[in-house]
Amino acid sequence: MSAVEVLAGVDIVALRLSEAGALQVLLIRRQREPYAGQWALPGVLVNGRCVDASLDAAAERALADKARLRPHYLEQVATVGNGVRDPRGWSLSTCYLALLAADVEPEDDDLRFVDLQAVLSGQQALPFDHAQLVRLAAERLQGKSVYSSLPLYLLVSRFTVTEALAAFQACLGEPVQHTTLRGRLERMKAQGWIADTGEKNYPKMGRPQHLLEHRPQAGEAFIFDRSLLA
Repeated sequence: MSAVEVLAGVDIVALRLSEAGALQVLLIRRQREPYAGQWALPGVLVNGRCVDASLDAAAERALADKARLRPHYLEQVATVGNGVRDPRGWSLSTCYLALLAADVEPEDDDLRFVDLQAVLSGQQALPFDHAQLVRLAAERLQGKSVYSSLPLYLLVSRFTVTEALAAFQACLGEPVQHTTLRGRLERMKAQGWIADTGEKNYPKMGRPQHLLEHRPQAGEAFIFDRSLLA
């Protein structure tokens, strides 16, 4: 790379909710140098030779081409850039937060999910400044989960209140009152963002639970009138 050339790309922090109720981040094994063979965030370079009409389109391409996945939710988080984050020279990266359904599974051995906490704690090392990007995306998700319905994008379209509670608690990192969340879901139902399916989920243990259906509007999040933790 010449001294005047700057690398530009997008990197995706794609999260799902595990069966144990923990957030997990999608990683891909790098095929090329630098850091060939290491686990990193999926991403793509963007330049005049690419067909991307926008950064959002590039982010969607990164997930579609690298992981063959379509997110339930996609949001631009931040752009970082300097001369040391990439050993090839000066580079910029626009970081995106992507939320995936809980039943998403990698299709090949070069993709895997690891616990988000393992990355945040440094137990799972990542190349470049990808650990910093993961932290920025996790902070964005945590902050918006206090006052919006964003965690519902981590569930399949039909879910129970108990499953919604697990998603919110994973995003916030602390307990949420069942009655408080139910009240928020009722407000969403009144405005058409959630619907009763008339069906029930029958777990192996415990009582049957009503199934709700998430009906988001244009990929947005419902905004609550007060903090979920108030």
